[in-house]
Amino acid sequence: MMLLVLKERLKSFYGKYAVLVDGVIRFFFSFTALYLLNTNIGFMAVLKEVYVAPALALLCAFLPYSAISFLLAAVMVVHLYAVSAEIALVTAVILILITLLYYGFQPGDSYWLVLTPIAFFMKIPFVIPVLAGLSGRVIAIIPVGCGTMIYYILLYVKQNAGPLTNDASVDITQKFVQIIRAIMSNKAMLVMILACFVGILVVYVIRTLSVDYAWVIAIVAGMVAQLAMIFVGDYLFDVTVPIVELIAGVAVSVVIAGLYHFLVFAVDYTRTEYTQFEDDDYVYYVKAVPKIVVSKPDVKVQRINNPEKVRRGSKETSGHRAK
Repeated sequence: MMLLVLKERLKSFYGKYAVLVDGVIRFFFSFTALYLLNTNIGFMAVLKEVYVAPALALLCAFLPYSAISFLLAAVMVVHLYAVSAEIALVTAVILILITLLYYGFQPGDSYWLVLTPIAFFMKIPFVIPVLAGLSGRVIAIIPVGCGTMIYYILLYVKQNAGPLTNDASVDITQKFVQIIRAIMSNKAMLVMILACFVGILVVYVIRTLSVDYAWVIAIVAGMVAQLAMIFVGDYLFDVTVPIVELIAGVAVSVVIAGLYHFLVFAVDYTRTEYTQFEDDDYVYYVKAVPKIVVSKPDVKVQRINNPEKVRRGSKETSGHRAK
């Protein structure tokens, strides 16, 4: 009950200060992404200055998520350019293809492109497919898959910064071939993209079923499906994930998904109702499940502003009684 009351208070607070809250969320969203970029591939010294990340995040607080994605992409390409112009060019081409093939036709899911690498860096990648499937847009498979590819590009640069910087003697054509081959032949990346694809699809399909506790079942099934793909990748392609990291990532992902479920889709299946009605063309069979809503406690506190006056009144009353 306390959590439900807190939820209603948060909804009320957001209703009053939606613009401010959205700006704060975009600020921390952008700052986290910039911090992880500077920490993992911070090869451009200017962008690692103390004031740069907060200043860019403050700018992003006033921008839509699509513009934030483009700004973060530009920062990433500049960092990569400090290592290798070739890897920066390849990454820029991939980002342009993502923009042309997806965001020109289906805008609105830009945050998945940024959230996915963030989740990978924080060792909780399994939560992204579950949240994307619960959000109700199966087409989120595209930005999540592209975000996974971006993470592995950044990981490749981080692990091979020395060779990429010091291979000036290698022919430029051979450089491009090596980079593209290293990216596209990364078995771990392919397995994780497939796991994200399966996870989103499973969660989305189960979430839309008219069964009790569909969201809870979808969360569990999505996690199991992703783990199954990881084990298949381990068996077929020898792609291994540290067991402790795997268990911790799944546990944290389940907690986050459960919190999202509580905040977005808290319903009471014990009060499910079934009804039927029709019009000239159709007969409708409706299953209605009420949301769990509680009213905020209305606490009224009566304060006595002048205690001295109250004590004086009490003495006068006692005197009258004595008379």
